Amino acid sequence: MLGMLLAGSAGASDVISIAASTKGTLFDQAGTAVAKVATNHGNLRSTLRNYASPNVFIPAIARGQVDFGIANQFEVMLAVTGQSYFEGRQQANLRAVAVLFPLQIAIFVSQDSTVRRIADLKGRRMPDGYVANKIILPLIDASLAADGLTRSDIDSLNVPGTAAGADAFISGRTEGFLMALRAPKVREANARHGIRALPILNTRENLAAIRQHMPVAYLALEQPGPSNPGILEPTWIITYDTLLFASTETSDDAVYRLTRTLFENRHQLVAASPAFRRFSQDAMAKDLGSVEYHAGAIRFYTEQGLWPPTPQ
Repeated sequence: MLGMLLAGSAGASDVISIAASTKGTLFDQAGTAVAKVATNHGNLRSTLRNYASPNVFIPAIARGQVDFGIANQFEVMLAVTGQSYFEGRQQANLRAVAVLFPLQIAIFVSQDSTVRRIADLKGRRMPDGYVANKIILPLIDASLAADGLTRSDIDSLNVPGTAAGADAFISGRTEGFLMALRAPKVREANARHGIRALPILNTRENLAAIRQHMPVAYLALEQPGPSNPGILEPTWIITYDTLLFASTETSDDAVYRLTRTLFENRHQLVAASPAFRRFSQDAMAKDLGSVEYHAGAIRFYTEQGLWPPTPQ
C-alpha cells in the first residue's frame, strides 16, 4: 500500500521504495504518481516514504536504505559535490535516473494584497528558517534577488518546511509564501484566500542575480488556467528541473525497469499528477553536469537512442 514503509532495497526482488517530501508538497504528489505507475504498469511493487525534505532522505538513498528519491536538480548537485549544507558529507554515489518535469517556484500573496511585486515585500512578514527544507533558503534568496532584496529585508517568521510556510499564510500569520506551482498547498491557499504569484522581470540582469543563488535556474513563461492557481496573467517564473535519482547501491535492473516504465506510461503519470503534463520522454536524459546517470538508466536511454544527452 502506498505510504506504508517497507524494508529492503531493490535488487533480488521486485520491491522498490521511493522517497519524497512531506504530504501536501508537489514532490509527494509526484512520488505517489511514480509509485502508482511503477506498481500498476511496471511489475515493481512500490512504496512511498515521506520525509520532511530531500536533505533528510538523500543520505538514506546514498546508503542504500531507500532505492529512489525525488528532488530538484540543484539539491542533488549540492549533495553530489558536497557543497552548502552537504559540506563535509558529500554523497558522491548518487546517480540521476530521469528528468521528470520542470519545477517552477513563486512567491504567492493574496489577490487583494497591496504587494504587487517582490520589492514590495520589504518589511513584510514572510516565512523563513526552513530547518527541515534547507533548499528553500537559496530559492528565497534567488527570488528576492530578482527584485533587489535580501532576506534581511523581510520580517521573518521561522517555519520548519514548505507546507508549514503555506499554513502560516493560510492562517494569516504571513503576507505570502514560497512554493512550487500547482502544489496541493497552493490549491488549498487559493481556495481559502485567492492568491496571486509575484512576477519576475525577464532580463539578463535578473537571471544573473537569480543564478548567484540557484546556478541551474532559468526563467519560463507561465500561462493562467484552471490548473495553475495563482497565475492570473502570463508570468515569468523561476524554473529548474525535478529529478528521479538513485545511488550506486540501487540495482541496475531496478533502475532500468523503472526508467522504462516511466518512458512507456506518460499518460498514466499525467492522470496521476498534473505536474507530469510537462514530462517529456525525449527530455528524460539531459546533461546534468556534475550529476552522473545510473548505469541502469544509461542502458535504457542507449537502447532508445537518447544517449549521450545533448549538452544544455
